[in-house]
Amino acid sequence: MKFSKKESCYMKESTRQWLDFAKTDLRSCENNLHDKDVTNIVAFHSQQAVEKAFKALLEEKEIQVPRVHNLIRLHSFAEQFLIESIDLSELDALDSVYVSSRYPGDMGMVSTGKPTSAESKELYESAKRLFEIIVHTIART
Repeated sequence: MKFSKKESCYMKESTRQWLDFAKTDLRSCENNLHDKDVTNIVAFHSQQAVEKAFKALLEEKEIQVPRVHNLIRLHSFAEQFLIESIDLSELDALDSVYVSSRYPGDMGMVSTGKPTSAESKELYESAKRLFEIIVHTIART
């Protein structure tokens, strides 16, 4: 996931740093996608990639980056800038695993705290697609 010359040429350094961290989260997902023992790690990093991408967009638009993790809330700050609409159910699914992917118990998406392999792959695919929408939005600013 390299940025094109056009994408990287015009963005602020702080924006690029947020996006680099988001890319690292996506890479963590890719590296663990086929390991059924760490589906919670894939879920967590999928949520984190989208969170950091939203924060990159806010940074680029010189909007104070809020200290929140909720993707629906971050979307509400960024929605006016997006070049493509985002399905809130995808954000809700990613938000649902933010806590449950890190802790066992009956919080979040599944009672065990761990999504299935299929669920973690779906979360990763959503995160990758949302990341691309946000990066293209930043590139067009």
